[in-house]
Amino acid sequence: MGRFTAAVCCSTLALLAGCSSPEAAGPGVERLTAHVEQRLPFDSSSFTQGLEVAEDGTIYVGTGQEGESRLYTRSPEGEELRSVDLDPAFFGEGITRIDDILWQLTWQNGTAIRRDAATLEETGRAHYDGEGWGICSRENEVIFSDGTAELRRMDPETFQERERFTVTLDGQPVLGLNELECVGDDIYANVFTTTNIMRIDAATGDVTAVIDASALPNNAEPDPNNVLNGIAHIPGTQEFYLTGKRWPDMYRVTFRDEQAAK
Repeated sequence: MGRFTAAVCCSTLALLAGCSSPEAAGPGVERLTAHVEQRLPFDSSSFTQGLEVAEDGTIYVGTGQEGESRLYTRSPEGEELRSVDLDPAFFGEGITRIDDILWQLTWQNGTAIRRDAATLEETGRAHYDGEGWGICSRENEVIFSDGTAELRRMDPETFQERERFTVTLDGQPVLGLNELECVGDDIYANVFTTTNIMRIDAATGDVTAVIDASALPNNAEPDPNNVLNGIAHIPGTQEFYLTGKRWPDMYRVTFRDEQAAK
């Protein structure tokens, strides 16, 4: 999501008060924690809105803020490889790669930018209604978030909306769904302004696990905008990269059931 607003935060947290905490989840929902395996350097100037990892390990980062939004690639160690700026009028949001195509959302412009995944050059645009927050791809669909409890299923080629479904935790809608990552039959979504990540059944919208990422050090400069935002599965592993807006660090993590391990 874009810049922090008190109205959004308060309404989101009020509705999430009973369900965003791992302790509040029902008995059928796993309670997991993000365990740091490695800390890696990141870019503290990046207002991170989207994070993606290619099969060869290349990391894609989409950033926000009008006049500052860009898309760039980097190595896990921090070497920047390629970068393109967005139109200064656009506020960049989530990104996802589908083979040789990369889609990038904008926050309030209703515009999805289609790019060549290798060169990052723009190859087309599509329109959508409402705000764009997060995006991920699975099978023959793109999953799209707009900050509500609903996720949209979009056509990966045309970006036409197919349907919407509501994400629920113990029967209650989960607002503030932001950055997304699709892994098999699961969708991972961070909840805006919190350190919780929801693992969602992509078929039903039911939350199957609440992941507590509060143990990740947030070393960004004090600012209500500088929250956890960035989830990327590392292909071929059960590990993820997590980072945040203007975070100087990125973390390679595993999601663990600490109670089961005892």
